[in-house]
Amino acid sequence: MFNVLSDINWLSVLVAFIAYFLLGPLWYLFLFPKQYRISLGKAPDAQLSQDPIYIVGPAVCTLAITLTSTVLLYALNSTSYNDAVSFTVLVGVGYLVANTINIAINPNIPRPFLYGVITGSYHLIGTLLVSVILIAMK
Repeated sequence: MFNVLSDINWLSVLVAFIAYFLLGPLWYLFLFPKQYRISLGKAPDAQLSQDPIYIVGPAVCTLAITLTSTVLLYALNSTSYNDAVSFTVLVGVGYLVANTINIAINPNIPRPFLYGVITGSYHLIGTLLVSVILIAMK
C-alpha cells in the first residue's frame, strides 16, 4: 500500500489540506456558530476560546486525515469523481462521522447528536473536498 508514496502529487495534498483546514473557520465561525456553541452547552453568543491549541490541533488532525485519504485514494487507484464521492461516503460516514458522534456521546457534550451533525458534516464535506481535489490534480 505504501508503494504509492512516489506517485502522489504532493502539491494536490497541500491544496487539499488548505481547503479542508480553511473549511473549519467557515463552518464553525460563519455557517454554524450558534448551533455549534449550543451543542457544547454554551450560550449562542458566547465567545469561543482563542487558545492556540484550537488552531494547531485541527490543523494537525486535518493534515493527518488528508494524508491518510491521499494514500488510500492512490492505493485504491481512484481516478474519477464517482470514486471520490464513494470514498467520501465510505470513509466520511463510516469513520469520521461515526467516530465524531461516538466521541460526542459523553457527559461533557450536552447535545451530542447536534454536535455530531455539525462536526460530522464538517468532516464529510472536508473529506469530499480533499477527495475531489486529489482526483482533479492527480
